[in-house]
Amino acid sequence: MTEKKKVVALLSGGLDSQLAVRMMQEQGFDVSAVAIKTPFCDFDCGRGCGFEIRERADDLNVNLKTVYLGDEYIEMLKHPKYGRGAGFNPCVDCRSMMFKAAEKHMKEIGAEFIISGEVLGQRPMSQHAPALRTIEKETGLLGKIVRPLSAALLPPTDPEKDGLIKRENLGMIKGRTRRAQLEMAKKYGIENPPNAGGGCLLTDPAFGLRAKDLFSHTKTPTINDVDLLKIGRQFRLDEQTKLVVGRNKDENEMIKAIALPNDILLESRDHMGPVSILRGKNAEKFIELGSSVTLRYSDAPREEKSYVSISKDQEKNEVISECAKEESYIKYRI
Repeated sequence: MTEKKKVVALLSGGLDSQLAVRMMQEQGFDVSAVAIKTPFCDFDCGRGCGFEIRERADDLNVNLKTVYLGDEYIEMLKHPKYGRGAGFNPCVDCRSMMFKAAEKHMKEIGAEFIISGEVLGQRPMSQHAPALRTIEKETGLLGKIVRPLSAALLPPTDPEKDGLIKRENLGMIKGRTRRAQLEMAKKYGIENPPNAGGGCLLTDPAFGLRAKDLFSHTKTPTINDVDLLKIGRQFRLDEQTKLVVGRNKDENEMIKAIALPNDILLESRDHMGPVSILRGKNAEKFIELGSSVTLRYSDAPREEKSYVSISKDQEKNEVISECAKEESYIKYRI
C-alpha cells in the first residue's frame, strides 16, 4: 500500500479552511494543520477561537501545530511592506508570515504543498488575484500554495502540473457570498458551520485607531502594550502617557494582571467602579486627572469628593478627588 502524500493546511477555525482540508482528504492526501496565533487575534480568550481550532482539528482528524508570531509580528506591523487596510491591518504581510510558518512545517514533515481556505475576491486587501500572487512571490512559494475552493479559477500550481491534483476536483468559488460553502458543508457533514475565520482585531476600525495611536507614540510596543490595547476606555494624555479605565470586573482584573512596576493603578476606595491604569513617562503628573476620571465612571456621588486608592509597584496611597466633568477629559479619548 503506497503511503499517502502529505499536505499542510493553514487552519483558521472558519468554514473555508475546513472545507479546503476536506477537499484534500477526499483526494487521498494526509493533511496536517498549522494554526497561527498573533497578539491581535482572540485565540485563547476563554473558549475563544484557539479552543475552536483544536475542536475543528479533532473533527477533521488532523494533527495540529500552533505557531505563535509575537515580537516579530509587532516588528512587521511598524512598517508593513505592502501597507495596511481600512483598519490597521497589514493583510498581505500578515498572510506572507503565516505561509512562511506553514512552509517551515511543510519541510519538517516532508509535505508536498500548502493549502488554505482563501477564496478569490472574498477579502478586499489580500484575496484578489494580484495579492495572492504577491504573497506567493514574497514567500518564495510560487506554485506551492493551493487554494482548493477557488483553484480552478487560478493559474495551475506545481501539484497540478505534476499530476498530484486534478483541476476538475478543484473549486470555482469567488466573491463574498457563502452559498457554495454552505452547500459543501452539508455535503461533508459539517454541522453548525462557523463564520469566516481569522477574527483579527486589526481589521476593526475602532481597535485600529488604538493600534495606530500606540505605534505612533511607542517606538517598539511590547506584547504587554498590545494586551492593554484590547481592554477598557483608552485616553491619550500626552505624547508619552495614557490612561486606561476598566469597563467591567473582568477588565479590572486584567488591568491588575497587566500592570508593570512603573504603572499607576487607581480605584475608588469606597464605591464600586473601575480599576484604571496610568502608563507612561509622565504618569505621576496625571494622578489628579486619572483619579477624577476613575470616580466619574464609578458609583461615587457626582457632587461629592471621594477617596481614590493609588498603587504603584508595592506602594499604596490615597488621594481625595471629585468626579471629572465629561468636557475635562473627553478630548483625550482615543
